[in-house]
Amino acid sequence: MKLSELIKELDISTELDPETEITGLTSDTRTTLPEGFAFVCIKGGTFDGHNAAKEMSERGARVVFCEHDMGLPNQIIVSDTRGLYPHLCAAWFGHPERELTMIGVTGTNGKTTITTVLKKVLMMFGKKSGLIGTCQNEIGDEILATARTTPEPYDLFELLRKMADAGCEYVVMEVSSQGLEQKRTGPCHFKLGVFTNLTQDHLDVHGTIENYYQAKKLLFSICDKAIINTDDEYGRRYLSEITIPSLTYAAEGEAELTADKITLAAGGVRYIYRCGDVSRNVSFAMPGLFNVSNSLAVIACARELGLDEKEVIAALGKMTGVRGRAEVVPTGRDFTVICDYAHTPDALENVLKAMKNGAKGKVKCLFGCGGNRDSKKRPLMAKAAAANSDFMIITSDNPRNEEPDAIIEDILKGLDGCTTPYIRITDRREAIHWAVRNAEKDDIIVLAGKGHEDYQILAGGKKIHFDEREVVAEALEELKN
Repeated sequence: MKLSELIKELDISTELDPETEITGLTSDTRTTLPEGFAFVCIKGGTFDGHNAAKEMSERGARVVFCEHDMGLPNQIIVSDTRGLYPHLCAAWFGHPERELTMIGVTGTNGKTTITTVLKKVLMMFGKKSGLIGTCQNEIGDEILATARTTPEPYDLFELLRKMADAGCEYVVMEVSSQGLEQKRTGPCHFKLGVFTNLTQDHLDVHGTIENYYQAKKLLFSICDKAIINTDDEYGRRYLSEITIPSLTYAAEGEAELTADKITLAAGGVRYIYRCGDVSRNVSFAMPGLFNVSNSLAVIACARELGLDEKEVIAALGKMTGVRGRAEVVPTGRDFTVICDYAHTPDALENVLKAMKNGAKGKVKCLFGCGGNRDSKKRPLMAKAAAANSDFMIITSDNPRNEEPDAIIEDILKGLDGCTTPYIRITDRREAIHWAVRNAEKDDIIVLAGKGHEDYQILAGGKKIHFDEREVVAEALEELKN
């Protein structure tokens, strides 16, 4: 690709030859590319790409985009390299985002369920679709691994190109607050932007709830219409601040799409959907009031995309759930094991309350908190678990570079005056084995925090294989012996 093609839609002036041939594009100094590539200097949290500009030029970069004079003959100085990079990536891949109808979902909880279920609904209607999210990426029926909720710009536009080339009409995408703040989506424009809820999370990144709120609000500056949960106080605030058209939904309060006569059970939810004069019976095989809300969000999106409402609700009734979201792990025994991604106080409270509905025995919660993440929520996690379970097994999650026992000490600070019994077992594998070994008839054991993840991150960033479904199977096999 010629330099002129790469920057033709961008407000960039340069004296470099517009016919300069560009062989590749990167912002990562670890990337090895053939001579002739373009390098974009981006300042990150721990490393500034400008410090590697000269080295990358010597390694074959034909063009270096930077924010100040680096004294290089092949430099192009711009005001914001982080903001520029996604636009360059989009151009490099021929602007695939323009060939797709994009739906973005943001919020603390519910993103994965909504995007996964909506993508399944679209596929049921014969509309080939892509999915970008926390658990995995999908192109139609093809499943691809993912490293983060919202991919880095080059990976994102490469993926969108594959989706467009594969004949996808729609892309349903989880859009994280960090992804929005770091401008990873670049020129992507969303037909619909969905807001689920906002509770304490990622304060290690954003610092304050207000900053977190403002980061998520960015989605509504790059979409045509907002779909907003007005049960959430921040959703109601967005409604008063955004200027684009909106459609509201609420499981409990007033909205354009609402739920009536809700029945909650461990196996799922039933309710009467109401919108204007329309009312329909809805059955959705995922438990909890929050999944009433999630299913309403799916219906709202489907309506806006022109799908038949009656058929959408019928499709919801055929859903079997989402991996790592209130997922039942087979045991073949007289107790139940649930695997759920809940890693915030609100999410933990929600899933435990969902399990309490119709529970014949005790609800036991196994949970920990991630290292190098918002430490303020650790005691709040303990309070949520104590208030909504009958027994707690307090353990590790992804300790990363923190001492697992130090994390647990932070968790225990939330249990002052608590009467809910608990046991402390630092090693998560051992904790799961203990939970299974000591399970009683009709117990519901909730393994919270890992969900879809099949790994654990230890000190030094070491990632080991750790799939809780496999660990449960090991523990069950141990019981036989």
